Amino acid sequence: MNTTQPTSTNATDHALAGADEGSAEAWVARLDSPECTARDRAEFERWLDARPDNVTAYVEAERAHQAAAQLAGDEMLQAAARIAWRQSGRESARSRWWVPTTMVASLLVATVVGVGWLRSPAPVDSVRYVTQVGEQRSLRLADGTQVMLDTDSVILARFGDERREVEVDRGRVQFQVAADPARPFSVKAGTGTIRDIGTTFQVSKNGSEVNVGLIEGAVVISNGLAQAGSALRPGQQLSYDHSGRMTPPEPLDLSVAQSWPGGDLVFKNRRLDVLLAEMNRYSATKLRLADPNLGKITVSGVFHIGDQAALLEALEQGWSLKAERAADDEIVLHRNPG
Repeated sequence: MNTTQPTSTNATDHALAGADEGSAEAWVARLDSPECTARDRAEFERWLDARPDNVTAYVEAERAHQAAAQLAGDEMLQAAARIAWRQSGRESARSRWWVPTTMVASLLVATVVGVGWLRSPAPVDSVRYVTQVGEQRSLRLADGTQVMLDTDSVILARFGDERREVEVDRGRVQFQVAADPARPFSVKAGTGTIRDIGTTFQVSKNGSEVNVGLIEGAVVISNGLAQAGSALRPGQQLSYDHSGRMTPPEPLDLSVAQSWPGGDLVFKNRRLDVLLAEMNRYSATKLRLADPNLGKITVSGVFHIGDQAALLEALEQGWSLKAERAADDEIVLHRNPG
């Protein structure tokens, strides 16, 4: 009696068909599949750790995947693909040298776009979220992703049937991403893109400077101007700027990173000028130093966001400083001679 059981297939199996299961291209397909599981994501993290080259290979494969997805929605390229599709069946009846240059270009476009022209791009809903100076806002996006916006922050959420994308225009944001394997979640900030692998992470954008810190899970960061990307593990961070230069991953103090969403700022032997700059982000009244050399003083403590009175009291008692109001919107700190 034949006891062989039929082999079942799913969307992930089809996505991996024709590709080496350990290849970067296969992992892009698996992570984008609706059948992607938590076990798949754990295996992906182990694959990233196996070889340093795997991170670069995955970032390059993901970048190619995203580029193909964008090309598939371009009307002119769709038209070129249709022409190439119709003409490709006639090519065998003609001399290969007869094919004009424009046809060669169309065939190349068809290779990249594939059958993306068969369907129109899905509609995308865009929603803008803003916080004012001194304001923090917790919100839940349409997909269930929990977002915490820090003071003076702006994000734009673009959700469609096939993708979830958030752009950080400025400020600092924490994302707790809701699971939805059918719709990849990515964050754009400056020249870089952060691809979520089921995580909690923070993105800070100040001008052209961007910092990404990972609380839990995994993220892969690619930069359109860089030659390679990078993956983060929990407790790591990296930064990049408009030039495409990306720093290597470095330690992230989780206690510090997790404090600001709860309304506190934790400082461990940090310079006073750095502390004041951070506190000033939450208030229209700015704290200044009469002598820039005072900025070298190191300070440790937990300070509640926006509570300048408590901070000034601590600085006066613990660090021998004196606060004087110079204007309605400015308080200057001096060294207390007594």
